[in-house]
Amino acid sequence: MSEDDLPEPSRSPGEDSGSQGAPAPEAGADPAPEAGAQENAGSPVGRGLSRRGMLALLGGGVAGASIGVAGTAAVVAATGSSGEPGAGLSYPFAGAHQAGIVTPEQEHLHFAAFDIREGLGRDDLIELLQDWSYAASRITQGLDVSARGAFDGGPYLPPDDTGEATGIAPAGLTVTIGFGRSLFSTDAGEDRFGLAAQLPEHFTELPKMINDFIDRGRSAGDLCIQACANDPKVAVHAIRNLTRIAFGRAQLRWSQLGYGRTSSTSTSQDTPRNLFGQKDGTANIRAEEPDRLEEHVWIGESQGPDWAVNGTYLIARRISMTIEVWDGVQLGEQERVTGRDKRDGAPLSGGGEFDEPDFAATDASGALLIDERSHVARVHPSNNDGIRMLRRGYNFTDGNDDQGRLDAGLFFIAFVNAPERFSVVHKNMARDDLFIEYLKTTASSVFLIPPGVSEGGYVGQQLFEAG
Repeated sequence: MSEDDLPEPSRSPGEDSGSQGAPAPEAGADPAPEAGAQENAGSPVGRGLSRRGMLALLGGGVAGASIGVAGTAAVVAATGSSGEPGAGLSYPFAGAHQAGIVTPEQEHLHFAAFDIREGLGRDDLIELLQDWSYAASRITQGLDVSARGAFDGGPYLPPDDTGEATGIAPAGLTVTIGFGRSLFSTDAGEDRFGLAAQLPEHFTELPKMINDFIDRGRSAGDLCIQACANDPKVAVHAIRNLTRIAFGRAQLRWSQLGYGRTSSTSTSQDTPRNLFGQKDGTANIRAEEPDRLEEHVWIGESQGPDWAVNGTYLIARRISMTIEVWDGVQLGEQERVTGRDKRDGAPLSGGGEFDEPDFAATDASGALLIDERSHVARVHPSNNDGIRMLRRGYNFTDGNDDQGRLDAGLFFIAFVNAPERFSVVHKNMARDDLFIEYLKTTASSVFLIPPGVSEGGYVGQQLFEAG
């Protein structure tokens, strides 16, 4: 059946049976809700999925219709939630900033990058972002991607929702959507969507670093989605269904699964460990530090452009660790390389984990307690013009290579208000850091994360209204 055979989506409110785990209607009950049906009380109504988005969910068939967009009626603070940790934990989709940045970092990640299909235009791109925003506003609250969802579309149609998150969502799910530099202008200078004039001055690519062995097929992209949750299946469900919605408009370029957060983005969280067994992200910016967020993370009015204010830049780097080599290194040498005690994360100059390192402290023989080439010394703000960043990385293990070594490491994610600021720190690390011997970067990407979504709006709306 063609797109023209679909009924025009209704905008009138009704009832929504599309929440996760909604039972099938009993005999004699009213049929499944029609297009435009309203979510359960407390969720606002917006435009719903486009007809093309509904078609995509059905793989080209008649799609289950659905209801409106974005968020909850009352937007709580960035670290707020509507429930206790567990399946019922949820974060609002709408707000001044996108969720999934200062949100307390969840335990699991599915990150995906997409390319817009050739021949599509500006209106197609806007429609896709509207559909993604609509679906994200539902699944982050534990609902299916549409009102008919996984079970209520009837026995003769493929379900709108794949259903694997039923009963376990939302599990703290956040969906964060970003734009690649190619969305504004391709390497060949093509302005596919009329956005070249809006390319921010600070949106630059990262320079090649020492130990960069970049696979271009696993880097960059026109669009990205970061899905984080406390249940891995919920994160995968998000990417799986948003990819289905994009069918015919955008195709998956690459993706990465991550587990076991390697940062803390809230003072309520303990410092986690990476696959080298080290505490990671001790000096990270936290959500409870608004002044540092304004200085280092959020794009400000002085940087601009206006449409990007309150957004940020996401740096994603897939860093392979030479696990087997590191495992054979003496404990004392491991601590010299990192500059911190492996057990408690304290700097080798003394004190506790969160005490500032003293890079001038010496032992009885006059030798520095913290090696000048240690990781903590090379990346510390005092050695990098005061630059800080908000880290949000994850461990990964992608099987093994053909020599029987683990293909494992850190999927490094950081948020900064200009990519060049990250480059300053990383160049300092790459030049002298003792850690480099044990690391190899195999993929690298930069995405601009637009500001948050207003009630009834969509991600990137400020950009398209700017001209």
